[in-house]
Amino acid sequence: MRRRHLIAVVLLGLLPPGGPVPHAQVALPTVQVPGLPQVGGVLDDTVNRATDRLDPQALNNLRQIRVRALIRNNKEIIEADPQGAPILRSEVVALAPSRATLERAQAAGFVVARETRLEALDITVVVLRALEGISARRALKQLRSADPQGSYDYNHLYLESGVATSTEEPSGPAAASMSADTIGSTGAAVRVGLIDSGVDATHPVFAASTIVQEGCNGQPVAGAHGTAVASLIVGDSGKFHGAAASATLYAADVYCGVPSGGSIDAILYALGWMARERVPVVNLSLVGPANTLLEHVTHAMVARGHLLVAAVGNDGPAAKPLYPAAYPGVIGVTGVDERRRVLLEACRGPQVDLAAPGSAMIAASQDGSFSAVRGTSFAAPIVSALLAARLGTPDGTRAAEAARGLAASATDLGSRGRDHIYGDGLVGELLRQQLIK
Repeated sequence: MRRRHLIAVVLLGLLPPGGPVPHAQVALPTVQVPGLPQVGGVLDDTVNRATDRLDPQALNNLRQIRVRALIRNNKEIIEADPQGAPILRSEVVALAPSRATLERAQAAGFVVARETRLEALDITVVVLRALEGISARRALKQLRSADPQGSYDYNHLYLESGVATSTEEPSGPAAASMSADTIGSTGAAVRVGLIDSGVDATHPVFAASTIVQEGCNGQPVAGAHGTAVASLIVGDSGKFHGAAASATLYAADVYCGVPSGGSIDAILYALGWMARERVPVVNLSLVGPANTLLEHVTHAMVARGHLLVAAVGNDGPAAKPLYPAAYPGVIGVTGVDERRRVLLEACRGPQVDLAAPGSAMIAASQDGSFSAVRGTSFAAPIVSALLAARLGTPDGTRAAEAARGLAASATDLGSRGRDHIYGDGLVGELLRQQLIK
């Protein structure tokens, strides 16, 4: 029990003591844990080993602790929904409310905080803010009661689904031979979307990359998580090769370096931008609760022939499904280690469609070097890159064919055939960016 307690302490080191939580990962301090090594002054494979030994029941608690810290440290702008998920205080998002509905809401004291028109999807999203002192719970109840046929929900905040655990320069070449499928298909015409934190395009690994960034009023804020995920898609250097290194990356920053980042309305705007730019495959390495508006917009994207790829999350095998990965039509991705074992922290269930490398690998970090990464966040971009090589433009028929084709190429793991742990199996195994010591 003492070792389990110490392991939990290591993992809780992932939580900053205060300030913004969801929009960035943090470099970890040196922590001496009996039986686990120190690496280069920061925790590296310590976290990998610790997670593999942790009681699965505790994994769900880790994100909940992180969520509670986010709410506690930002009480003036963030509160909790009835299930404890973080939401923007006093705000409700509405799907295409009529002018009469808005007028009634304004007469009741609501103000229109933001209104976004997703032209390519023919969808309008309105954020309504209640009077000061009125909680989002009360505001949502009031709006639903006044307009039972309308579509309203909380302005949930979504968190990333992985962690960077060191800031070391690789001491040897990155072992990442590209598969024949990727070599034959990837090129300048390939386009991939990323909805995450901002990307540090000044990192040397992106020197030859084409990255189009959007969000934050034209001023995306580079984040560790978005930079790492982006590098796994389009990064390229002498030691490192992303899964679609020659592709053009469309990166939407939904965090903007603020505690309120990752909100539903920001994610919906990003999806609308991807639809407008006709980006065929979009990676979402973020997780959160079910949300009515997110479900509607993801369905609209899928119906228009886009492939949405999402991390299934790291709340543990007994956790409830996380979204958007659990929505119909979204391709949910889990992570495996170098021995083809599913990550202990990975969520399980019918939402798991494919598995890809999710640990024992590196990705770009904000300091110009590389970090060890772990989590389903870093498995999803490998799947996104492989699908983008198969789908040049949004097209419903071709999207279905691309998804089926990739699933058919997967290496079956676990129970024979599709299962709730590995889905249809492992893809992109040769695309793991390894740190060789």
